Amino acid sequence: MLSNRHRHERLRLVTWVLAVCGVMAGCAQQGAAIKGVADYRAAAAATVDLLDVQSAMERVGDDSVIFIDVREGDEISRHGSIEGAIHVPRGVLEFYIDPNARGHMDEFSSGKTIVFYCATGGRSLLAAKLAQDMGVTDAVSLDGGFTAWARANGPVSE
Repeated sequence: MLSNRHRHERLRLVTWVLAVCGVMAGCAQQGAAIKGVADYRAAAAATVDLLDVQSAMERVGDDSVIFIDVREGDEISRHGSIEGAIHVPRGVLEFYIDPNARGHMDEFSSGKTIVFYCATGGRSLLAAKLAQDMGVTDAVSLDGGFTAWARANGPVSE
């Protein structure tokens, strides 16, 4: 038979073991719930069409197409932008797309094709997926981004 002291020590040990197991299980569940960038890109790639640079160049000046540059301002300052593009940083995109938001831009509810681009295509792929999820029906991503555009000598404004 265990003394009260031993029962108390045993209870503390069991409680400690259960607590540690609970914390570890919680951490394992949290880790499993966290998605990586690759997961988001794969989901976006499944629904977002990529527009190749040559096709995009042919659409510059087309009134049914809007180019949206989701790069940061310093990137645009250093490298320029696609001629006629509108700058909307990816970090505030939701506020420009949402028709109920104070910052809503009519371009996103215009029914026109929205061509998102960034430096290499990763951020613009995610931006186009976000736009689709928010109801923009014709959102695409420029394959290869501004880097591919510049390499192909696409028109750039400083």
